[in-house]
Amino acid sequence: MTTPFADAMSQLAIYDSLTGGKRQFVPLKAGQVGMYVCGMTVYDYCHIGHARVMVAFDMAVRWLAQLGYEVNYVRNITDIDDKIIARASENGEDISTLTQRFIEAMHEDASALGCQMPDAEPRATDHIDEMQQMIETLVTGDYAYAGDNGDVYYAVDNFEGYGKLSKRNLDDMQAGSRVDVENDKRSPFDFVLWKAAKPDEPQWQSPWGQGRPGWHIECSAMSTKCLGSTFDIHGGGHDLQFPHHENEIAQSEAATGCEYARNWMHVGFINVDGEKMSKSLGNFFTIRDVMAKFHPETVRFFLLSSHYRSQVNFSDSALDEAHNSLSRLYNALKLAEQLKGQSLRVDDQIIEDAYSSVAGQAFIQAMNDDFNSSTAISVLFGLARDINKAVKAEDVDSAWKLAEQLKALSQVLNILQQPVQQFLQAVVGDKADSGLADAAIDALIVERADAKTNKNFARADEIREQLKDAGIELEDSRAGTTWRRA
Repeated sequence: MTTPFADAMSQLAIYDSLTGGKRQFVPLKAGQVGMYVCGMTVYDYCHIGHARVMVAFDMAVRWLAQLGYEVNYVRNITDIDDKIIARASENGEDISTLTQRFIEAMHEDASALGCQMPDAEPRATDHIDEMQQMIETLVTGDYAYAGDNGDVYYAVDNFEGYGKLSKRNLDDMQAGSRVDVENDKRSPFDFVLWKAAKPDEPQWQSPWGQGRPGWHIECSAMSTKCLGSTFDIHGGGHDLQFPHHENEIAQSEAATGCEYARNWMHVGFINVDGEKMSKSLGNFFTIRDVMAKFHPETVRFFLLSSHYRSQVNFSDSALDEAHNSLSRLYNALKLAEQLKGQSLRVDDQIIEDAYSSVAGQAFIQAMNDDFNSSTAISVLFGLARDINKAVKAEDVDSAWKLAEQLKALSQVLNILQQPVQQFLQAVVGDKADSGLADAAIDALIVERADAKTNKNFARADEIREQLKDAGIELEDSRAGTTWRRA
């Protein structure tokens, strides 16, 4: 029997930052995908920019799996770094204690956002040997050199393709630059692979003396260890494109002689009220800050509502709009459940039927267009509108079938999967502090219905206004009255 995904796997197109355009995705091994995403440096709580990267690649992994791929998703952890060392010193805290605390916090945040754990999560400090081996290969091949100060540098002039990802010309970059006289660099753009040890810093023995790895070498060593010399997708935030990912290419391809990553995916920036997020500007928000005010699923929905490569403007009003939009989708499901008199359940057959529908085919087309979750969500809103029309017409079968499609298609985005009333009545921070308990709201709605039956429309209107003032919005239909906290 032909499945709705029979041809969909071959129709996936991904925008590749290296070539600067969309192209058909062809994996190295049929039916398998190796994906490496640059993870967090664990010295503080994750911020909303990290959330966007987490959610974007979680969405991509889920869609690849839905298409039928076996995905090996690797996301590293940087647990040795200048910022980590400085923060631990400020706190008077052991580095391993500090990093473990923030790794656990990162996992909590990712889980709250509905993200699956990666298949592998290598830590830098567990791969010092692999880093040293790669550095030795680079030194032997004349792509790296040891300075008299004990540092080891990568010689960018010796790698012909340097700048191909970020579209930068090395000669243009070098114009007007000078070599820093305080170190042993041959070129101002050479970067450190191994740092000589400073007093009271973590350090490992190496052929170049006591020291610790530079940042860029970590990902080259860990990605090739986990996925091989060449793999399918390398991802991260747009801010990593240069110099981090550019340096990864130079290191890895010089060391292995192979193409490093077949496709490069970069997630767009998040601005806050139109400005770049920055601690110095006072507009820096951790994931926990945001989830204290907004439901985690609202945050996930907000992040998925824009294409992953686009810039996104973060603000309370944007999150309010996302909350209201997500509530409209949940309300459509609620109306269908009330009309049918039972709760929605999705199984494999319902999912297959959903993707075989007209809406399902439009959803596949959107997601296969470079994981365009924004357009895919517009398909969901089309289904919600059709559900509302069917409910108004009291067409039980149509409303139920459409609701099944809505819930089934939403599954791959990991939204609309909670019990409907559980989301609609969720209290998050001060967003739902209306002063009215759920039972009191339900009682007022019953009183309002009785007032309308008795043609006491003044009292019915009075109750609606009372609930509106308390932040409760009502929606009337032939199936009854539903409510949600605004």
